[in-house]
Amino acid sequence: MGGPRALLVALWALGVAGATALRIGAFNIQSFGDSKVSDPACGGVIAQILAGYDLALVQEVRDPDLSAVAALMQQINSLSAHEYGFVSSAPLGREQYKEMYLFVYRKDAVSVADTYQYPDPEDAFSREPFVVKFSAPGSGEAPPGPPRPAPRTPPAPLPPPPAAAKEFVLVPLHAAPHQAVAEIDALYDVYLDVIDKWGTDDILFLGDFNADCSYVRAHDWPAIRLRSSELFRWLVPDGADTTVGNSDCAYDRIVACGARLRRSLKPQSAAVRDFREEFGLDQAQALAISDHFPVEVTLKSH
Repeated sequence: MGGPRALLVALWALGVAGATALRIGAFNIQSFGDSKVSDPACGGVIAQILAGYDLALVQEVRDPDLSAVAALMQQINSLSAHEYGFVSSAPLGREQYKEMYLFVYRKDAVSVADTYQYPDPEDAFSREPFVVKFSAPGSGEAPPGPPRPAPRTPPAPLPPPPAAAKEFVLVPLHAAPHQAVAEIDALYDVYLDVIDKWGTDDILFLGDFNADCSYVRAHDWPAIRLRSSELFRWLVPDGADTTVGNSDCAYDRIVACGARLRRSLKPQSAAVRDFREEFGLDQAQALAISDHFPVEVTLKSH
């Protein structure tokens, strides 16, 4: 998987990284850990995929000592002209099985302004969101909105200032399949909590929501506040296929809210990234990397 194709992908990634817009991705890398990152057939492709983003959420990270993450960052930084950093949650999960949320980001494009672990007072999440506020100086100046209390009724949107979002919040979710409806709905409570804590509603919710097929059916959507409220814009359509295997399900999603952030979205930039086709892999090679494709969106600079 090296040679001319790898060089072209690396050059393309550098071109994307050099742009003023921000390309943001979310990738469930099935059981990401030491064995996967050390496999040249997997680790190299994963690094190239992530180097194509200015900011990416990685899910299903099973690496409590961060050894696999360290190896991944070394690979990314070896092929990019830009330096990448990361921030991660602690291992999360109710039972012995635990996963981490990992954000990989280009240091000269964005920086971590603040983080917190959602306290999940109702125990709604199998892996409660690790919430990160990013600063993107190149995305335009915008005065912060006034702090708002966290009401338990739908709040009015914050008034739109004239510029694009300079700071925005990422809320990750890898939902437990059979609790997907309840967990996606509970993201609304995280939305209220972020407003209460940081006084902003410029938020991207992203990750493997398991939001389709047998886990979330058509009749479930009206009961999901994140879907029924017009405050939220779902960027990956229900008809998308984010799975590598033979299933056809829109499990992985990106949802945007906040006037500044929504205005910053590049039209038609939300997409499913088919790395199988991009890297010329067969089905078995692709599934060795993950059973999910990344989903992505681009924020404009103005």
